[in-house]
Amino acid sequence: MKKIFLLATIICFATYSFAQSDKYVAAMKTNISMMDSMMAKNNPAEVSNNFERIADAEKTQWLPYYYAAYCKAMQGYMEQDVSKKDAIADKAQDLIGKAETNLGKENSETDVVKAIIATIHMTVDPQSRYMTYGAAISKNLDESKALDPTNPRPILVLAENTYYTPKQFGGGPEVAKPMLDEAKKLDEAFKPETELSPNWGKGSIEYFLSLYK
Repeated sequence: MKKIFLLATIICFATYSFAQSDKYVAAMKTNISMMDSMMAKNNPAEVSNNFERIADAEKTQWLPYYYAAYCKAMQGYMEQDVSKKDAIADKAQDLIGKAETNLGKENSETDVVKAIIATIHMTVDPQSRYMTYGAAISKNLDESKALDPTNPRPILVLAENTYYTPKQFGGGPEVAKPMLDEAKKLDEAFKPETELSPNWGKGSIEYFLSLYK
Protein backbone atom coordinates (compact mmCIF):
# COMPACT_ATOMS: atom_id res chain seq x y z
CA MET A 1 0.00 0.00 0.00
CA LYS A 2 2.81 2.38 0.87
CA LYS A 3 4.48 1.67 -2.48
CA ILE A 4 1.22 2.37 -4.30
CA PHE A 5 0.77 5.64 -2.39
CA LEU A 6 4.36 6.65 -3.11
CA LEU A 7 3.95 5.87 -6.82
CA ALA A 8 0.73 7.88 -6.97
CA THR A 9 2.43 10.82 -5.27
CA ILE A 10 5.31 10.74 -7.75
CA ILE A 11 2.90 10.61 -10.71
CA CYS A 12 0.85 13.52 -9.34
CA PHE A 13 3.99 15.59 -8.75
CA ALA A 14 5.32 14.85 -12.23
CA THR A 15 1.97 15.78 -13.78
CA TYR A 16 1.87 19.03 -11.77
CA SER A 17 5.44 19.90 -12.79
CA PHE A 18 4.66 19.20 -16.45
CA ALA A 19 1.57 21.41 -16.26
CA GLN A 20 3.61 24.16 -14.65
CA SER A 21 6.20 23.81 -17.42
CA ASP A 22 3.53 24.02 -20.11
CA LYS A 23 2.11 27.13 -18.47
CA TYR A 24 5.56 28.71 -18.31
CA VAL A 25 6.33 28.00 -21.96
CA ALA A 26 2.93 29.34 -23.07
CA ALA A 27 3.37 32.55 -21.07
CA MET A 28 6.87 33.05 -22.44
CA LYS A 29 5.77 32.50 -26.04
CA THR A 30 2.92 34.98 -25.64
CA ASN A 31 5.20 37.73 -24.36
CA ILE A 32 8.03 36.98 -26.78
CA SER A 33 5.53 37.49 -29.60
CA MET A 34 4.53 40.82 -28.00
CA MET A 35 8.14 41.99 -28.28
CA ASP A 36 7.84 42.16 -32.07
CA SER A 37 5.40 45.07 -31.87
CA MET A 38 6.28 46.68 -28.53
CA MET A 39 8.25 49.56 -30.06
CA ALA A 40 5.42 50.40 -32.47
CA LYS A 41 2.85 50.12 -29.67
CA ASN A 42 5.11 51.99 -27.24
CA ASN A 43 4.59 49.40 -24.51
CA PRO A 44 8.03 47.92 -23.70
CA ALA A 45 7.47 48.72 -20.02
CA GLU A 46 4.30 46.61 -20.02
CA VAL A 47 6.04 43.68 -21.72
CA SER A 48 8.98 43.99 -19.32
CA ASN A 49 6.62 43.84 -16.36
CA ASN A 50 4.98 40.73 -17.82
CA PHE A 51 8.32 38.96 -18.07
CA GLU A 52 9.29 40.05 -14.57
CA ARG A 53 6.10 38.53 -13.16
CA ILE A 54 6.91 35.26 -14.93
CA ALA A 55 10.46 35.40 -13.56
CA ASP A 56 9.31 36.07 -9.99
CA ALA A 57 6.88 33.15 -10.23
CA GLU A 58 9.42 30.72 -11.68
CA LYS A 59 12.33 32.01 -9.58
CA THR A 60 15.05 29.77 -11.09
CA GLN A 61 14.64 30.55 -14.80
CA TRP A 62 17.04 33.06 -16.37
CA LEU A 63 15.25 33.85 -19.64
CA PRO A 64 12.27 35.73 -18.10
CA TYR A 65 14.65 38.09 -16.30
CA TYR A 66 16.73 38.41 -19.47
CA TYR A 67 13.71 39.42 -21.54
CA ALA A 68 12.46 41.71 -18.78
CA ALA A 69 15.84 43.46 -18.82
CA TYR A 70 15.90 43.72 -22.62
CA CYS A 71 12.39 45.20 -22.78
CA LYS A 72 13.22 47.62 -19.95
CA ALA A 73 16.30 48.69 -21.89
CA MET A 74 14.11 49.34 -24.94
CA GLN A 75 11.92 51.50 -22.73
CA GLY A 76 15.07 53.47 -21.90
CA TYR A 77 15.82 53.93 -25.60
CA MET A 78 12.34 55.33 -26.20
CA GLU A 79 12.16 57.57 -23.15
CA GLN A 80 12.18 61.21 -24.23
CA ASP A 81 12.73 62.64 -20.75
CA VAL A 82 16.50 62.37 -20.26
CA SER A 83 16.11 62.74 -16.48
CA LYS A 84 14.31 59.38 -16.37
CA LYS A 85 16.77 57.34 -18.41
CA ASP A 86 19.24 56.49 -15.62
CA ALA A 87 16.55 55.02 -13.38
CA ILE A 88 15.19 52.89 -16.22
CA ALA A 89 18.69 51.68 -17.09
CA ASP A 90 19.38 50.89 -13.42
CA LYS A 91 16.24 48.74 -13.28
CA ALA A 92 17.32 46.93 -16.46
CA GLN A 93 20.74 46.34 -14.88
CA ASP A 94 19.11 44.81 -11.80
CA LEU A 95 17.05 42.48 -14.00
CA ILE A 96 19.98 41.32 -16.13
CA GLY A 97 21.93 40.73 -12.94
CA LYS A 98 19.18 38.38 -11.76
CA ALA A 99 19.27 36.62 -15.13
CA GLU A 100 23.00 35.99 -14.78
CA THR A 101 22.56 34.83 -11.17
CA ASN A 102 20.01 32.22 -12.25
CA LEU A 103 22.12 31.22 -15.24
CA GLY A 104 25.21 30.97 -13.04
CA LYS A 105 27.35 32.98 -15.45
CA GLU A 106 27.28 35.67 -18.09
CA ASN A 107 26.74 34.65 -21.68
CA SER A 108 26.71 36.25 -25.12
CA GLU A 109 23.09 37.36 -24.83
CA THR A 110 23.32 38.93 -21.37
CA ASP A 111 26.45 40.82 -22.43
CA VAL A 112 24.50 42.35 -25.34
CA VAL A 113 21.84 43.66 -22.97
CA LYS A 114 24.51 45.08 -20.66
CA ALA A 115 25.95 46.95 -23.64
CA ILE A 116 22.50 48.37 -24.42
CA ILE A 117 22.09 49.47 -20.80
CA ALA A 118 25.47 51.22 -20.89
CA THR A 119 24.38 52.96 -24.10
CA ILE A 120 21.28 54.33 -22.38
CA HIS A 121 23.38 55.69 -19.52
CA MET A 122 25.77 57.32 -21.98
CA THR A 123 23.02 59.04 -23.98
CA VAL A 124 22.01 61.04 -20.91
CA ASP A 125 25.19 63.12 -21.33
CA PRO A 126 27.44 61.72 -24.08
CA GLN A 127 30.27 64.23 -23.70
CA SER A 128 30.84 63.68 -19.99
CA ARG A 129 29.98 59.98 -19.91
CA TYR A 130 31.70 58.66 -23.02
CA MET A 131 34.91 57.60 -21.29
CA THR A 132 33.05 55.52 -18.71
CA TYR A 133 30.14 54.09 -20.62
CA GLY A 134 31.80 53.96 -24.02
CA ALA A 135 34.36 51.60 -22.54
CA ALA A 136 31.60 49.50 -20.94
CA ILE A 137 29.77 49.23 -24.27
CA SER A 138 32.89 48.07 -26.10
CA LYS A 139 33.84 45.62 -23.34
CA ASN A 140 30.42 43.96 -23.25
CA LEU A 141 30.08 43.73 -27.03
CA ASP A 142 33.59 42.30 -27.39
CA GLU A 143 32.85 39.69 -24.71
CA SER A 144 29.52 38.86 -26.32
CA LYS A 145 31.18 38.23 -29.69
CA ALA A 146 33.92 36.15 -28.06
CA LEU A 147 31.41 33.98 -26.19
CA ASP A 148 29.36 33.33 -29.34
CA PRO A 149 30.80 34.44 -32.70
CA THR A 150 27.60 33.26 -34.42
CA ASN A 151 25.40 35.73 -32.48
CA PRO A 152 24.19 38.59 -34.71
CA ARG A 153 23.00 40.79 -31.82
CA PRO A 154 26.34 42.26 -30.64
CA ILE A 155 27.10 43.22 -34.25
CA LEU A 156 23.65 44.77 -34.61
CA VAL A 157 24.01 46.86 -31.44
CA LEU A 158 27.47 48.00 -32.55
CA ALA A 159 26.05 48.93 -35.96
CA GLU A 160 23.17 50.89 -34.43
CA ASN A 161 25.49 52.80 -32.11
CA THR A 162 27.89 53.49 -34.98
CA TYR A 163 25.08 54.66 -37.25
CA TYR A 164 24.14 57.41 -34.79
CA THR A 165 27.70 58.35 -33.85
CA PRO A 166 28.80 61.60 -35.58
CA LYS A 167 31.23 61.21 -38.47
CA GLN A 168 33.85 63.31 -36.70
CA PHE A 169 33.96 60.65 -33.99
CA GLY A 170 34.34 57.75 -36.40
CA GLY A 171 30.69 56.87 -36.91
CA GLY A 172 27.91 57.51 -39.38
CA PRO A 173 25.81 55.47 -41.82
CA GLU A 174 28.69 54.64 -44.17
CA VAL A 175 30.77 53.14 -41.37
CA ALA A 176 27.78 51.23 -40.02
CA LYS A 177 26.79 49.64 -43.35
CA PRO A 178 29.36 46.78 -43.37
CA MET A 179 28.40 45.98 -39.78
CA LEU A 180 24.73 45.75 -40.72
CA ASP A 181 25.61 43.49 -43.66
CA GLU A 182 27.54 41.23 -41.29
CA ALA A 183 24.67 41.23 -38.78
CA LYS A 184 22.25 40.21 -41.53
CA LYS A 185 24.50 37.36 -42.66
CA LEU A 186 24.84 36.09 -39.09
CA ASP A 187 21.11 36.46 -38.45
CA GLU A 188 20.22 34.40 -41.50
CA ALA A 189 22.44 31.57 -40.29
CA PHE A 190 21.67 31.83 -36.57
CA LYS A 191 19.89 28.92 -34.88
CA PRO A 192 18.51 29.61 -31.37
CA GLU A 193 19.06 26.82 -28.85
CA THR A 194 15.36 26.49 -27.98
CA GLU A 195 12.05 27.99 -29.01
CA LEU A 196 12.36 30.43 -26.09
CA SER A 197 15.98 31.43 -26.68
CA PRO A 198 16.84 34.99 -27.82
CA ASN A 199 16.31 35.51 -31.53
CA TRP A 200 15.43 39.20 -31.77
CA GLY A 201 17.00 41.73 -34.12
CA LYS A 202 15.87 40.76 -37.62
CA GLY A 203 13.40 43.64 -37.84
CA SER A 204 16.01 46.18 -36.75
CA ILE A 205 18.53 44.86 -39.27
CA GLU A 206 15.98 45.11 -42.06
CA TYR A 207 14.93 48.61 -40.98
CA PHE A 208 18.45 50.04 -40.94
CA LEU A 209 19.40 48.41 -44.24
CA SER A 210 16.25 49.89 -45.80
CA LEU A 211 17.61 53.35 -45.03
CA TYR A 212 20.34 52.82 -47.63
CA LYS A 213 17.91 52.19 -50.50
